[in-house]
Amino acid sequence: MEKMKKIHTEKAPAAVGPYSQAIEVNGLIYLSGQIAIDPKVGKIAADDIEGQTEQCCKNISAVLEEVGLDFKSVVKTTCFLAEISDFQKFNSVYEKYFISKPARSCVAVKDLPKNALCEIEIIAAK
Repeated sequence: MEKMKKIHTEKAPAAVGPYSQAIEVNGLIYLSGQIAIDPKVGKIAADDIEGQTEQCCKNISAVLEEVGLDFKSVVKTTCFLAEISDFQKFNSVYEKYFISKPARSCVAVKDLPKNALCEIEIIAAK
């Protein structure tokens, strides 16, 4: 197995626990789940699902850019919603970024860190 490389950028929020923003191995980028923390202020700035989804996507973009990739490189997403009733509003923002329509799972969960409304994790290929 190829050596794992940790990926970090100041343009995305620092990890809120003992994990890396992303790991690269064998040409794949495994991005940890991103919640809507604005890295400029260090907290969740938006209070609605659209604003939080937008920030999640900006955070993902920043990490992808760190390794020279963009949303077209994403092959799989896993999306977590605090309320499944936000599904349509979430999708209205999500589809602006993930135009290549990668494989996806989207589930409702009981709680998310920092009382976030959504979280997105991705796998991208070089």
